[in-house]
Amino acid sequence: MVTPNHLSVEDPDNGSSLLPEAVEAATPTPVFHRQRVVTKTDSREFFLSRSENLAFSLVLLIGCYSAILIPAYFPLDQVLLNQSAALLSGPCQPHWCLNHLKPLSCAAGLLDIPVFVQQDRPVPWDLTPPLGLQGSEEHLALALASLPEPGLPPSLRREGSCRRCVVVGSGGVLHGSHLGAHIDQYDIIIRLNNAPVPGFERDAGSRTTIRLIYPEGAPRSANEYRKTTMVALVVFKSLDLDWLTSVITKQPLSFWSKMWFWREVVDDIPLRPENFRILHPEIIHKTGQVLQKYALKQGNMVPTLGASAVVMALQLCDQVSLAGFGYDMQHPEARLHYYETIRMDAMKAQVVHDVSAEKLFLRDLVAAGAVTDLTGAL
Repeated sequence: MVTPNHLSVEDPDNGSSLLPEAVEAATPTPVFHRQRVVTKTDSREFFLSRSENLAFSLVLLIGCYSAILIPAYFPLDQVLLNQSAALLSGPCQPHWCLNHLKPLSCAAGLLDIPVFVQQDRPVPWDLTPPLGLQGSEEHLALALASLPEPGLPPSLRREGSCRRCVVVGSGGVLHGSHLGAHIDQYDIIIRLNNAPVPGFERDAGSRTTIRLIYPEGAPRSANEYRKTTMVALVVFKSLDLDWLTSVITKQPLSFWSKMWFWREVVDDIPLRPENFRILHPEIIHKTGQVLQKYALKQGNMVPTLGASAVVMALQLCDQVSLAGFGYDMQHPEARLHYYETIRMDAMKAQVVHDVSAEKLFLRDLVAAGAVTDLTGAL
């Protein structure tokens, strides 16, 4: 029998023997397993003490209960009411909007815009309605002739006083807000088209200083004008001026003229002639120019009355607040308007306005501190 001791293996390159290494590699080496003794000092690196563990558990428990209970005891509408109350409790800040608009890139187009058309300040119009009044000069002259005070009334002038405006939008976010009593405390309350007041005073307030309308959107009920100081016409076509003249002079439009409105219009608004105005088209024009910076498509943009009302408010008041603004297109089942059950997905059918661009614009105003969002949907 041949044993390994008699074998000789040499490296072909240098003639050295490979056997000792081979034998050494083949010989098993005893393995000794050392058991690590965990000391008290080591365990403290990984485990909390009993008192620390108790404190940590209490913090987690309180945090969980807070996340569940705080929204129940302090709902969002109460938070918004507290913010609104805090805003109204402080003194009016003169030139607040102006000072906070200046840093915005779009600010240059939003300053010093005429609010109402005045007979003693003729303008060479180079744009057609609603961005101008080109082609409607004769209709405008008749309407202005029926207005005893076509300019800015003394009650809306800034001289000698600080004024607060609130623009009340029609958004469903206003429903259940309970902001009505707060809204009524503002110096100037601006509403849009036929957004109702009677029956919705708790959320929307009861007073109206200026209601922006076009003929087809004018409220049909006389009750809507009971606490209204002024109605301002937004001109979209020459016939709108004829309608205003008819309403002021109490001379009805012809049947043929009424056929050109896209829906039936009211024949009478129970206000005196001095309570009517014509919104200056430059408000619409400048608002559209600013919105173009936020839009994906180029071209003349027609803003909503809501966005136009905000720009108008910036001309009239030192501080401006918004209520009922912000369409939430991510929730199609949400309420579109505060006064009806139409849902948010109905906005998809309209193609005239770019509500996405308007939301970005209003968000910038809020972020800059130029306006305050009372309902928190922007």
